[in-house]
Amino acid sequence: MKLKLLFLTTLILTFAASKLAAQQTPAWAVETPAAKEARMAWWTHDRFGMFIHWGIYALPARHEWVKRHERLGDDVYQTYFERFDPDLYNPKEWAAKARAAGMKYVVVTTKHHDGFCLWDSKATDYKVTNTPYGKDLIAPLVEAFRAEGIRIGFYYSLIDWHHPDFPVDRNHPQWSDDPQKIADLNKGRDMARYRKYMQDQLTELLSKYGQIDELFLDFSYPGVNGKGHAEWGSEDLLRLIRKLQPQILVDNRLDLNDTDWGWDFVTPEQFMPQEWPTLRGQKVPWETCQTFSGSWGYYRDEYSWKSVHQLVVMLIETVSKGGNLLLNVGPTARGLFDHRANERLDGLAGWMKYNSRSIYGCTAAPADFERPQNCLLTYNPTAKRLYIHVLEWPFKSLHLPGYLGKIKYAQLLNDGSEIRFTANTTPGSHTTENSAAGNIILNIPVSRPDVEVPVIEIFLQ
Repeated sequence: MKLKLLFLTTLILTFAASKLAAQQTPAWAVETPAAKEARMAWWTHDRFGMFIHWGIYALPARHEWVKRHERLGDDVYQTYFERFDPDLYNPKEWAAKARAAGMKYVVVTTKHHDGFCLWDSKATDYKVTNTPYGKDLIAPLVEAFRAEGIRIGFYYSLIDWHHPDFPVDRNHPQWSDDPQKIADLNKGRDMARYRKYMQDQLTELLSKYGQIDELFLDFSYPGVNGKGHAEWGSEDLLRLIRKLQPQILVDNRLDLNDTDWGWDFVTPEQFMPQEWPTLRGQKVPWETCQTFSGSWGYYRDEYSWKSVHQLVVMLIETVSKGGNLLLNVGPTARGLFDHRANERLDGLAGWMKYNSRSIYGCTAAPADFERPQNCLLTYNPTAKRLYIHVLEWPFKSLHLPGYLGKIKYAQLLNDGSEIRFTANTTPGSHTTENSAAGNIILNIPVSRPDVEVPVIEIFLQ
């Protein structure tokens, strides 16, 4: 019994020691909370970015995972490489659309899972400069977006279905349930060489295009027939990234989530968190990446497109929970935004023109401000203003529970017109509305303002 107890104690201590080792911060990654907050200040202020998924998968136009979904061989997929010629590509038009829609940063897929590179990488021949188009796509994009005052981010896939040293795994197009077949396919493949390839490419991307503000690495899937931090050499990768671009913000997909230094923000994808995400009981910076439709890459026949209203509410809800929204566009093989994407961007532009003050510099409202019925709240702590986004316009009155003594002034944000308010707790006639003690009634117009989601700006005491 004593031996068994000793064994269990030793096992527990060993496990605890290993977890402690995992938590220890390398010297190169040491950063004070205040320094991290300052490094992320632009990002937590700007709140809204454009994601761009673009590559040779725009030619089949059936999802960016088409090679995996349809189990396409390299010979079939090569057809798209040999015909990639986005002759209508004009990144200045893209950048103008992003700026008008209120997007403050862009993240573009430099390389997706299929391994195709949008820049003239010296590490591979599988790149845009060897297609009929023949020119670097990233350099003019960076120049165009910077000219519009938009910060630059790069997406880089850790996965590569084209590289000869990338071992076939459960996400690979050539995956099979036959172990012998997988062993044969992986014979001679060397993950160490592939790690060197990633380091060389990231060195290129983070050295030749000036300051890069965000790096979205995608993605880890540890476990049986998967890949995680050990396979990627995640700590070495991140050390290199921090050396090349000390100010850069890096997502949480390197499989280093058990550390507090291996990531800057978490990335819920294609769903809306119910509340501000936490890790080990602490609220953390977060950015949700979302699509206009169900696909990231251009998908000609995909029809589950979100409405402008849904997208505006999505942006508001994200900020109301302290997060950022990275909203994706998948350009066509000719280099244009799909007309449906342009319609959504124009709709966002129409709303943001008048209401961006309720997004930039804003976050979740303090807990003592209760959310009114059918509303979402954002809060600017610097200006001390609360923004009430009215999802369903009520008749004449909007009740604010517990707001008595907290409001100096109220106005509609879209036109700056005053909203008067009362705290009527005395029963009156049959035409006089009253409220509970401590509540405020906003006397709103009967007609709903002609904006996608009306916003009431509250100047706080």
